[in-house]
Amino acid sequence: MVTNGGFLVTKIKQLGDRIFEKVLAEKGVDAFNGAQGRILYVLWQQDGVPIKTISETCGLAITSLTTMLERMERQGLLRREPDSRDKRKTLLFLTDKARALKADYDAVSDQMGALYYQDFTDDEVRQFEEYLQRIQRNLEEKLKS
Repeated sequence: MVTNGGFLVTKIKQLGDRIFEKVLAEKGVDAFNGAQGRILYVLWQQDGVPIKTISETCGLAITSLTTMLERMERQGLLRREPDSRDKRKTLLFLTDKARALKADYDAVSDQMGALYYQDFTDDEVRQFEEYLQRIQRNLEEKLKS
């Protein structure tokens, strides 16, 4: 069987990233870009996590992440602190500036979700997200092997 799911996922990601940046600009949000938004999203869910957690959750290599985190720190979006229990780890914390941006991010995210699922029924959305989670699990398992 010939499939093109991988190509479609890549294309959807590229289009989604471009539209996300466009919507951010339309809303006048210039404090962060789409990639930085993913990092902030993780920290909005749980503040004070190790860099490794951000890397794994966002799917970003630590080498790529280091430069982004330095830029975000200079922008006043986060701060880094050594873990008091394990000095080898660095924990990331949101600043008040970053916390204040959550509503903007949520509005853009809601708009993107509506666009992604336009003309989908609730059952189709649920089923599609289950499929995506299965694909994610498959890929994560492959990374472990």
